[in-house]
Amino acid sequence: MPLQLNTINRNMVSSSQDITQYGALDLSRAIHTKQVSCREVMLATLAKVDHLNPQSNAVVSRVSPDVLLQQAEERDVQLARGESMGWMHGMPQAIKDLSNVAGVRTTLGSPLMKDFVASEDGLMASRIKASGAIVVGKTNTPEFGLGSHTFNEVFGPTRNAWDPSKTAGGSSGGAAVALAQRLLPVADGSDFMGSLRNPAGWNHVFGLRPSQGRVPMSPAQDVFIAQLATEGPMARHVADLAMLLSTQAGAHPSSPLSLTEDPTVFAGSLASNPKGVRVGWLGNLQGYLPMEDGILDVCQSALNSFSGMGCTVDEARLGMPAEEIWRAWLVWRQALIGPRIAPFLINPANRAHIKAEALWEHDQSMGLTGSQLLAASASRTRFYQSMLALFEKFDVLAIPVAQVWPFDVSLRWPQSIQGQSMDTYHRWMEVVIYATFAGLPSISVPAGFGANGLPMGLALIGKPQGDWDLLKLAHAYEMANLDMINQRPPGA
Repeated sequence: MPLQLNTINRNMVSSSQDITQYGALDLSRAIHTKQVSCREVMLATLAKVDHLNPQSNAVVSRVSPDVLLQQAEERDVQLARGESMGWMHGMPQAIKDLSNVAGVRTTLGSPLMKDFVASEDGLMASRIKASGAIVVGKTNTPEFGLGSHTFNEVFGPTRNAWDPSKTAGGSSGGAAVALAQRLLPVADGSDFMGSLRNPAGWNHVFGLRPSQGRVPMSPAQDVFIAQLATEGPMARHVADLAMLLSTQAGAHPSSPLSLTEDPTVFAGSLASNPKGVRVGWLGNLQGYLPMEDGILDVCQSALNSFSGMGCTVDEARLGMPAEEIWRAWLVWRQALIGPRIAPFLINPANRAHIKAEALWEHDQSMGLTGSQLLAASASRTRFYQSMLALFEKFDVLAIPVAQVWPFDVSLRWPQSIQGQSMDTYHRWMEVVIYATFAGLPSISVPAGFGANGLPMGLALIGKPQGDWDLLKLAHAYEMANLDMINQRPPGA
């Protein structure tokens, strides 16, 4: 795939400086123009991981440095012959620990899987490797990817890049922290209930949940009903994000519902004029969603930037009761997650080695009926139609990416928000379900920092299959806020 040569060089650095500060596209250019060698890039990456990862615990199941340096030297030999595997040639990558990489452990964050080594690559790793990347290990995730707090009994917790006493979010917490701390130039994540967007917002990076079907998942237990979860890209800059999406996206025979649009469109120019774009501000849904102090203020400050770019910003309201959406969501989530946990419970003794939240999902699903799922599907259909009606008034919707600030890393999940009790282990993440339930693309953009010094994200929700327009708007926002976007966490 051709390099995106028309992208602004925001953070190009000389080879005498820290190579890990390169963005992904800038790193690709530096490698291909031989400003830096693949070996130098790998050495710098390994040194950065050695320095910061012991505290953050973002990268796990690391590959032997000798093996990685040999692969990097082989990439240099290829370039010397005038050969390139693709835009990620020689680029270090760590794959989220829910996806298979041949010869590397796939633990799912579960002690029941701690010794499982995949024999072949999953589709995500296969496509990234085919573009020339070198897999250095995995990024940490909560057990079975459940809950927006990355901790498990195999590797322990991943700590927030800005404050190690706080959670990184999840389930793509390892990926988000690795990006923020410059351990990786770009990263893959996955998203069901904000698993990609929430940690992006809490670590001051970008994360895109693509449209349903944009990025096929393989292998998968089910390819017809289980469409709420998707893999997607994470990056420090929108151009890097879009370029990784061009690698991840594209139809695949194993995923019959995957979108057939040519993914190379995402490698094009992101330049656009946002003047006149209509932004609908959902906020806290007129007080329905409890939110900690300061979150709405930070997000509304980010909205002011859109106004300054020539966009119009007005209040938006969901077209149906939010509680009905939540109840339908619970049925769908339990129907899809319960069967994922069930194989681990064939042996009843395994219950003692599975976290309580996963067991709750499984046990709740056991009582579901087909008629309940169909009723929830009908509610979901009405919700989708209400979102279509909203998009007759607006081009994009905006909502905070989280209802709480990053919380203490020792907590399992927030029990209450502003005095309102959370009745499930994920109720505090309700804000993220709307894009997922409607199958819409949503990008978390850095909104800024609270009085506590912690980052918060703003989620932009695009029209059906409107990933490209959403990326262009996010890019315009980035260009208008470079000083804020380019802030780095301590030590990075």
